[in-house]
Amino acid sequence: MARQAILTVETRGPGLYEFTDRAAAFVQSGGETSGLLTLFVRHTSCSLLIQENADPDVRRDLDAFFRRLVPSADDPAMDYLVHRAEGPDDMPAHIKAALTPVSLSVPVMGGRLALGTWQGIYLFEHRARPHRREVALHLN
Repeated sequence: MARQAILTVETRGPGLYEFTDRAAAFVQSGGETSGLLTLFVRHTSCSLLIQENADPDVRRDLDAFFRRLVPSADDPAMDYLVHRAEGPDDMPAHIKAALTPVSLSVPVMGGRLALGTWQGIYLFEHRARPHRREVALHLN
């Protein structure tokens, strides 16, 4: 039987916010030993990643790379953007979300997420101001 839940992830601006422990707790709370956990973020200006969770430099470097790849709409390189109604970070956030996944699937084996040793599940916030992001979980 399938189980579902919504997790709220509080953000404080751009960056990667790990919530592996909360996804793992959801899996373990039902007692299933195998299945597939699907995660889906219900927003268009953030995304989800499975990424290294041991060295914080990885998160910093990823954030720096995406800031260089898609700078703020205030940057002269982005003067072609039309959508600016919600601030200079909005359209760049939509572009970043288009380049990164908004859903993930993680196998459940032996009652646990089948993540590798250094893998964690992250919400990748692309907006400058704090947000309350919702991630839908579906375990089947």
